[in-house]
Amino acid sequence: MAATIEDRRTRVRLTEYEQQNVESSDFPGNYPGYIDEWNAKKFEKNLQINLIRLDDMEMEFDIIGIDAAIANAFRRILLAEVPTMAVEKVFVYNNTSIIQDEVLAHRLGLIPIKADPRLFEYRQEGDDEGTAEDTIEFHLKVKCTKNKNASKDAAIPEDLYLNHLVYSGQMKWIPIGSQAELYGEDAIKPVHDDILIAKLRPGQEIDVKMHCVKGIGKDHAKFSPVATATYRLLPEITLLREIEGKEAIQLKECFSEGVIEIVKMPDGREVARVSNARKDTCSRNVFRYENLKDSVRLSRVRNHFIFLIESTGALSPALLMKEAIKILMGKCRKFLNELDRVDE
Repeated sequence: MAATIEDRRTRVRLTEYEQQNVESSDFPGNYPGYIDEWNAKKFEKNLQINLIRLDDMEMEFDIIGIDAAIANAFRRILLAEVPTMAVEKVFVYNNTSIIQDEVLAHRLGLIPIKADPRLFEYRQEGDDEGTAEDTIEFHLKVKCTKNKNASKDAAIPEDLYLNHLVYSGQMKWIPIGSQAELYGEDAIKPVHDDILIAKLRPGQEIDVKMHCVKGIGKDHAKFSPVATATYRLLPEITLLREIEGKEAIQLKECFSEGVIEIVKMPDGREVARVSNARKDTCSRNVFRYENLKDSVRLSRVRNHFIFLIESTGALSPALLMKEAIKILMGKCRKFLNELDRVDE
């Protein structure tokens, strides 16, 4: 009975048709049927953060000792409240391409800009001009012409035309005021130079000026600093009996690659072992087989969250997480100040 209670507190069970023990808690470490009170020192002691993988665009890490409410708060802040710079105003001087002005402006707005938003201020409402402190300016001017040096046998656009493909790398940063001295000559640019904006034919031209401003994803998705921010509970797979031979091979095929391995025992038997439960996608395919469904227990550790942050490239994923923590701390301070004000 004690083990059952412990499972209810620490594991989410996956059965053939349902998930068990999914009730939320009032605070980390508190579970249904368990009387406890908030203990900050205990929470701090149990909290762990383990970095699994990190590069310029992606970060995978584990947070252990929190509950879903805190994990989801980080996810929502990353999506909607960490600011970035994005194209907000597009001034069209000439656009003879087949792309309408509003569609062209939309495409330009979704191009991620390599600029640190912490160095800029929010533009004041009603200000259409902008200043060096709150605006980044880009200019895009491309005209398609015939390639006079093309051979008579040329048949593809790459040989027949010049500048027939308009890429984000052709957006030129126009420093305002002393921006070049402050940030460097080539510090601000699109994250990727190979984002296709439009296709042109001889005589067609695009000539636009863009104003980038600071904003958050809650106002528009183009300001979101992440391509994705997700979390999931750590999978746990327990084999309830020794599975060998053909059943072991069958069990291995029920899970994602790398989850189950076949180990050859000293006596020559081939036995299934859990190699890396982290790779499991919790498909529950094993429950399709009568001979295996009662031999495996699937669960998830309810206070162990696997986070994946994929940045758009404007800021590194590690920096994005730091900014999300700062924003959450600011929200907490504001809430505590409001409580103090009510008490007074």
